[in-house]
Formats: sequence, C-alpha cells, structure tokens
Amino acid sequence: MKYTIAGNIADIINERIFPGEIEIDNGKILRITENNNVYSDYILPGFIDSHIHIESSMLVPSEFAKIAARHGTLALVSDPHEIANVMGIDGVKYMIYNAAGLPIKFYFGVPSCVPATDFETAGASIDAAEIEKLFKIYGLSYLSEMMNFPGVIYQIPDIMKKIEIAKKYNAPIDGHAPGLSGENLKKYAKAGISTDHECFDINEAREKISLGMKILIREGSAAKNFEALFPLIDEFPDMVMLCSDDKHPDDLIGGHINKLVSLSVNKGLNLFNVLKAAILNPIKHYKVDIGLLRENDSADFIIVDNLNDFNVIKSYKSGEIIAENGRENFLGKNIEIINNFKADLCTIEDLQIRYKNKQLRIIQAIEGELITKEIIDHPNSENGYVISDLQKDYLKIVVLNRYQYSKPAVALINGFGIKNGAIATSVAHDSHNIIAVGADDESIISAINSVIINKGGMAICDDSGTSILKLPIAGIMSNESGESVAEKYAELNKRAKNLGTNMNAPFMTLSFMALLVIPEIKLSDKGLFDGRSFEFLELEV
Repeated sequence: MKYTIAGNIADIINERIFPGEIEIDNGKILRITENNNVYSDYILPGFIDSHIHIESSMLVPSEFAKIAARHGTLALVSDPHEIANVMGIDGVKYMIYNAAGLPIKFYFGVPSCVPATDFETAGASIDAAEIEKLFKIYGLSYLSEMMNFPGVIYQIPDIMKKIEIAKKYNAPIDGHAPGLSGENLKKYAKAGISTDHECFDINEAREKISLGMKILIREGSAAKNFEALFPLIDEFPDMVMLCSDDKHPDDLIGGHINKLVSLSVNKGLNLFNVLKAAILNPIKHYKVDIGLLRENDSADFIIVDNLNDFNVIKSYKSGEIIAENGRENFLGKNIEIINNFKADLCTIEDLQIRYKNKQLRIIQAIEGELITKEIIDHPNSENGYVISDLQKDYLKIVVLNRYQYSKPAVALINGFGIKNGAIATSVAHDSHNIIAVGADDESIISAINSVIINKGGMAICDDSGTSILKLPIAGIMSNESGESVAEKYAELNKRAKNLGTNMNAPFMTLSFMALLVIPEIKLSDKGLFDGRSFEFLELEV
C-alpha cells in the first residue's frame, strides 16, 4: 500500500527538524520531501529501551509489547536473566517464542550469569556450551550483563570462556559493576565489557566512559539514577543510552522511554543529544534493525504531539499503524504456563533467631536505590528470641529457597517502616526465591505461605486478611493482560503503603534485597552476604 504522511520530520543524523512529507510504499520509505507547510505534529524514529528485564514488569513479552507500542517504543534490548535463573535455557526459549511475530522488536541477550552467584540457590544454570548454543541456534544479540565482575577481574576460566564466545559471535558484552573503579575497572573494561547501567555517581560514570564503556542511564520503577547522571547526555552524546532495567506494570501504563525523553528535554538538554541516547546510540551499539526516517529505510516511526511532553499519537512499524491514541492495533498471543516451584509451608518456629546478647548486622534499605548499607546494633528481644523493633524500624526479613525443601534464612532490615502486617514475593532478584518482610512473625508466615500455595506471586497480609497477585509463569510473570496486572499491582502496592511504609515501590524494593551482586549487604536463602567482599557474613557481631 502506498500513502503519504506529513508533519515536522526529525532527522537525528543531521540534527535538524523540517516540515515535509514521507511517501511510504510496501512498508518502506520511498521518498522524503521537504516543504514550507506548517504542521503541529512531529514525526520521529521509534524509541528504544536499551536495557530491560521484561520479567520485572510481571508481564510476558506479548503483553509488554502492547503497552510499549502505545508509548512509541519500537524495540527492546531485553535481558531474559530473570526467567533464566528460574528455568534455565527453557526460560530463554519461552521469551523468544512468546515475542516471535510481534511488531515490536525484541533483541534478547544471552544470560551470562545463571546462577548469578554461587552464594544462593537458583533454579537452573547456563554454562558456556549453552551460551554458545543460544548464540548459534537462536541468533541472540549480545551477552547480557556480566555481573560477576570479580570473575572477570581475576580471569576465572568459566567466566572468560563466556566472554570469548560472545567475541566469537561479534556480540556486544553488557556490564554490571556498581562502584567499580581504578585498576579493577580497567581490567573489567579491557576484557571487552562495553556498557554499564549500574552507575549511581556521575564521576563513576565518567571514569567508565574514559575507558570506552557506554553508560546506560537507568530510570526504572525501583532504581532511579537519572537525576545523578543526566548531564552525561550533553557531555558525552555518543556514549550514553536510556533504559528502564525494571518497569512495573502500573508505571508502564503511564509511559515508557517517551517519558524519560520528556524529562531530559525539560532539564534543558540538547534535543538531538537526547534523541541519540533514546534511539541512535542503541541502534549503533546493539545493531537494532529499525528505521531512522531515511529513504529506503523500513517505515518505522512515531508521531508525537509536541517536543516537550512527547505524547505519542501513533506508532508505525513497517508502514503499519501498530498503536494509535493510547491503544495497540495488534493482538496478543496465547500464554503458556511454565514453572519451577517446590517449597514447604513455613511455621513460626522457622523464623526464630535466638538472642545471645550480641549485636547483629542489619540491612539498611535505601529508597530508590539497589544498594544497601550495613547497620550494627542490638536487636529487640523477647523470651530469648529476636523480635521486630518497630520503634527503630528493625523488621525481620526472610528468604526461603523455593527450588528444594529447606529452612529459611532470617535477618533484620531497616528502612521499610512497616508498622503492621507483612509482604512477601517470589520476585526476588536474581534467583527468585521467596522473600518477605513484616512487623510480626504471624503476618510474615501468612504472606509467605500464600506465595507457596499459589506457586508464585506477590502477597500481603494486613488487617483485611491475606491477598495475592498470582504469578504462575516461573513464579515471576502473570498470564493476564497488562491492564489487569497493573490494576492488581497498584492495589497491592497501595495496601502495602497502608502498612506504614514510605517506600514508593515496597514490593520491588524488597525484591532487590536478595540481589547479592549489589553492595553492601543482602540476604540469600543461604544467609547474610557481603556484596563488597563476595563472602557470607555472620549475623552476630
């Protein structure tokens, strides 16, 4: 079909916007003609999320794509690390098959760290041979974030083998090295690591850029680094990309990369530098095959109402309208359920910590950050056992292995501010064991057992009882529509805030308290862990 679209056309490569017409034929741009007409709308290439874990939205790819298309996202550089840690290579294949045939392009990476560490129990492992299989047979695009940075620094053979395989297939290698600097950072970059999305300090980011690493500025639902890093967009316009990393379903309904572009422009950043970060740089780095509004390109573009808000009116892929006025124009797919879940119901006795008149190491959670701090203090106790201290906000945190029957690991955490009740979830990075926090043991047990009974989900125990958002797919994704999951998650999040917490996203912040590769201290199903020295810690000091 042949037709013409008119508007203010954004030429990112030559950094100009001009009024004109785009002639489209058979899904390609046949001709672009500049004119002197006055138009209100703007035509841009589609946005790209340069690093995201689709699983963190609790949606399968086909449901995520529907909502992303409404916001002008035409490609997703997606790391299936989460489902791989639950289901192994079968989980990666699940994501590939569910995304196949959609108008939104998914560029899946090969998970490099399954399990993420040897200090927790994961549901599967992916070795170097399987990594080669994913590159060779399934044609995946890049090696996903190499979070085992000590393994790179000290050249552990298995880790280096994975990197060599990626180089063999000329695939970019993503990094994950929060706080790494100096000689160790030089070794990490020299190994071929090309990006990092974990910077929380601008000088850290500048040092990484000086070594040739590209910085992905992350503004997700739980981890937000834009405010600290946005000056990089104008300082290093060719070395920066934009990403979500994690995007909760209710946040996704409200916007995606378009909102981050709007935020950047309204900070006074150069429009074309922002568009480079949101479109051109990920196309170059990850070899994303979408059009850039040039003659003979695929007719992939979006129409926005203005260059401040970037509200998307229409999204086009290969000349077809795939979303218009906030509604997608393509169907979802049948959603198969796969899982890997085995756990015994918990009891009050499982949560007991005997008090020996010693100080304890306490995890301090920080709002909007993945990093934590370490507190050393005396806990509250009763009848010889440690109990939650609501006044100091020292609450029990529990991680339970969900792949084999075992007793939970229990510690204390500060920062959640829960005054009554508890929350629990089987979304717990990276291995997705069950994690819970609460004001009292009874509520924690009720929330954990609800997750176990349903073989995955996000549960809350409050004055009205125990409720759960079921996540039957690998215990981390729903088989429902994006709108349904967003509504249920928003309600669950609202109820969690009513427990007393001031956290914006208590469930997702909780999910990162088991993320061992982010310092300072976290909790795995095997015990308290130091993310600085990569070794277990004694709870007592």
